[in-house]
Amino acid sequence: MKIVCTDLEGVLVPEIWINVAEKTGIEQLRLTTRDIADYSVLMRKRIDLLEQHGLKLKDIKDVIETMQPLEGAREFLDWLRAKTQTIIVSDTFEEFARPLMAKLGWPTLFCNSLQISSDGKITDYILRQADGKRHVVQALQSLNFKVVAMGDSYNDISMLKTAEHSVLFSPPDTIKQSYPEFAVVNDYKTLQKTLARLLD
Repeated sequence: MKIVCTDLEGVLVPEIWINVAEKTGIEQLRLTTRDIADYSVLMRKRIDLLEQHGLKLKDIKDVIETMQPLEGAREFLDWLRAKTQTIIVSDTFEEFARPLMAKLGWPTLFCNSLQISSDGKITDYILRQADGKRHVVQALQSLNFKVVAMGDSYNDISMLKTAEHSVLFSPPDTIKQSYPEFAVVNDYKTLQKTLARLLD
């Protein structure tokens, strides 16, 4: 049996932190795992910026409520889930994800969580597991699944390297150039054709 593991932000929905940066005017919040490969460095920077600017979890959630999936993402995901089991494997957080999961038809999501103070500030983040995306693939492989993985950023690379088949979806040039071994697609129509071939 084959199963698909896909990233969330940049593949199915816009980058949450970029949207927060645009709403708040805090340009440094535009940085994502496409820019900074070390996730812990990136998250510490984000939490420090939120503290400096007095932003709380509610401020982030208010932005997320206004976001929509990427154009065509819901239809693509519906097609994929009808074809095979699909798990979204993301470094986002339970506290952020709910509105987006509703708009995607409640797919299965494996992600992380946040530590929130009594006054609603984001004080830390809690990884479900270090290098969790790779471990998800390995766990599925231990159950005799063949894994097809999709992602777009540095934090997806260990997952893509571990899976039997891997696809980069609309990645930045730096990632394409660094990992030429992965197939690259830039739209859902081509992605659907690529996955149909890999899954059949």
